[in-house]
Amino acid sequence: MMKHTLMFFVQLFFLYAIYQVSNYIVRFLDIPLPASVLGMILLYILLRNGTVQLRYIEVAASFLLKHLSLFFIPIAIGLMDYGGLIKTSGIQLFVMIAASSFIGLFVTGGFTQFLSTKKVQKEENYHEQSHSH
Repeated sequence: MMKHTLMFFVQLFFLYAIYQVSNYIVRFLDIPLPASVLGMILLYILLRNGTVQLRYIEVAASFLLKHLSLFFIPIAIGLMDYGGLIKTSGIQLFVMIAASSFIGLFVTGGFTQFLSTKKVQKEENYHEQSHSH
């Protein structure tokens, strides 16, 4: 039990360290990107190239994902301060949020399909070349 708890905190510290590195990079290079997004990109790169194995972060990441909804409570409470704005411009805000969500979904879906098609074509070309030799 003690070993599991220690592993959890070490993994949590590692994830926090990645966030802090990304925060430093964003501030130092003045990148117009949230540090958390850059941190996820860095973590993806580290996982993808094998520098970091999933087992090094799995316990802490699973815990954080399981309790993700709790991180949105402060945001929801913060919205209460903007009741007047929501009352006067709620429909416009809803339309903008819905439109940007759909645009994000379509762009992401299109990009995913593009990459998937490209991967299939690459695999087909590889099989054709290997059969021709």
